[in-house]
Amino acid sequence: ADCAVLIVAAGTGEFEAGISKNGQTREHALLAYTLGVKQLIVGVNKMDSTEPPYSENRFEEIKKEVAAYIKKIGYNPLNVAFVPISGWNGDNMLEASE
Repeated sequence: ADCAVLIVAAGTGEFEAGISKNGQTREHALLAYTLGVKQLIVGVNKMDSTEPPYSENRFEEIKKEVAAYIKKIGYNPLNVAFVPISGWNGDNMLEASE
């Protein structure tokens, strides 16, 4: 594959579980890199369930933590797109969110 899309849940507790030492977020990012996927897009999902909804602070916090981890495994975070999305509401899925 040329590119992988890593979906990260923004919900309180969900993100922390995924990025923890044995979390699936870490596992999937490492797996993609190990399989030779050089391009990565990170979708920060469930932005509608942050407190407050669509919290820019929460998005930036998640972006910072994920960027630090993917840098350790070999990705250049400056070349990775981080996109805030809401699968439930469809925000930023097919068309740009307002």
